[in-house]
Amino acid sequence: MKKQLAITALAAVVGTAAASDKIVIDGSTTVGPIAKAFAEYFMAANPEVNITVSESGSGNGAKSLVNQTCDVADMSRPMKENEFKAAAEKGIQPVAHVVALDGLPILVHPSNPVQDLTVEQVRNIYLGKITNWKEVGGPDKLIVVISRDTNSGTYETFEGLIMDKQKIREDCEYVGSNGAIRQRVQSTPAAIGYAGLGFVDKTVKALKINGIYPSAETVQSGEYPIARPLFMYTDGYPKLGSALYQFMTIHLSEDGQEMVEEIGFIPVTAY
Repeated sequence: MKKQLAITALAAVVGTAAASDKIVIDGSTTVGPIAKAFAEYFMAANPEVNITVSESGSGNGAKSLVNQTCDVADMSRPMKENEFKAAAEKGIQPVAHVVALDGLPILVHPSNPVQDLTVEQVRNIYLGKITNWKEVGGPDKLIVVISRDTNSGTYETFEGLIMDKQKIREDCEYVGSNGAIRQRVQSTPAAIGYAGLGFVDKTVKALKINGIYPSAETVQSGEYPIARPLFMYTDGYPKLGSALYQFMTIHLSEDGQEMVEEIGFIPVTAY
């Protein structure tokens, strides 16, 4: 995105907000970079609006919305039935806004010669049925299995699309963010992990799954088998013209699309 956009141009796109407005955002570490980019963009046009972004995980984002401690819950999975029930009991009406699409690449160390795994092989690695890289064409090294924490929407997507709800092996190491997954894999030659598409860089290697490489094109086409929408939830639909409404429609704008693409995710709009 062009970084030198004038404040006046920004204001023309997102409008102006009333003084003393505040927007509190909490939830997914995957959606967090999008929320932070949108917040910086919005506050540049509306300096009287204060936006805070926390990344405590999708489950905690849902709890914060239900407990009315945030205005926007970032979630990398849909809300669950029990979360909707808890919301209804408190008079909260969660409305889902799909702000981007995401693939979930399987990551290994760049030195690992393995290029391609099947969904079944990934599942068997995480079940403990495959324990050495040599069993899938790699070096004679025990596989170090890394996963997101169980409160994470990324974990729940992986559990649903890969694990088929089966229990991950007991010696699996759990970490608290997508960034921590990447850090652990890039420093551990025998590791395997998974993270959002926007977290893939030169320090890790994303594998083909069922012969399909994770990319914006293969996620958008539905070819890549591990993909998901990314959500922001609000309590009801934001009031037209409000600061929250203006913020929650950024992803539908051309600038919003460019920000989503720059971060490494797939926009829901096409200009």
